[in-house]
Amino acid sequence: MKLVLFDIDGTILATSGAGRRAMESSLVAHFGTPGPVGYRYDGKTDAQIVRESMRNAGHDDTTIDARMPDVLAGYLERLDDELTRLPDATQVYAGVLPLLDALDARVDCIVGLLTGNLEGGARRKLAAASLVFERFRVGAFGSDHEHRHALPAIAVERTRDRLGVGVPGERVIIIGDTPADIECGRGIGARAIAVATGHYSVDQLNEHTPHFAVPDLRDTARLIEVIVNA
Repeated sequence: MKLVLFDIDGTILATSGAGRRAMESSLVAHFGTPGPVGYRYDGKTDAQIVRESMRNAGHDDTTIDARMPDVLAGYLERLDDELTRLPDATQVYAGVLPLLDALDARVDCIVGLLTGNLEGGARRKLAAASLVFERFRVGAFGSDHEHRHALPAIAVERTRDRLGVGVPGERVIIIGDTPADIECGRGIGARAIAVATGHYSVDQLNEHTPHFAVPDLRDTARLIEVIVNA
């Protein structure tokens, strides 16, 4: 059995900046600043984004911790507004749906999510892309832990607890578009398939030695072969 965990932003879909706009608006509401210009969100959990950007803006961790729940709640409210305001802005990347369908059809693969999004954010973004959240049978989210490297073990634990299936770390496949996706599963022996549909090229992703790297997810047959034989 393989546990195949997909990142969301930059891997499954793009929201045309809705998430960043919602987060920056909430940060301004609660801290008076969106944080430094040019701060990268990709590969990070939502709470990590809040902490790092507000540290860079001069706030201490005590203040950040105190305001974190309100910032994240405000972010989700604003994300609803952003996704509703531009209903056609969220797009699923080419190849994603055929790959999900091919994995769903196999008895030896469990499809799940591993994302820095809060679970509520993940639900909203998938819904905006007309993807059913429940088709992903298990998930680990930014609302589970602030640091992405903790999420693969959480996904494995949930697979055991909720589905009754024990999956060793070396049978976990993480599909994502950033170096953080590649590196986060190393602690449990997971393998990463890196896809260059985000802000990193195949060459840049290969610098972090994923198990496999591709420009996009359109070659379903080849990706299934890599996943099954990983």
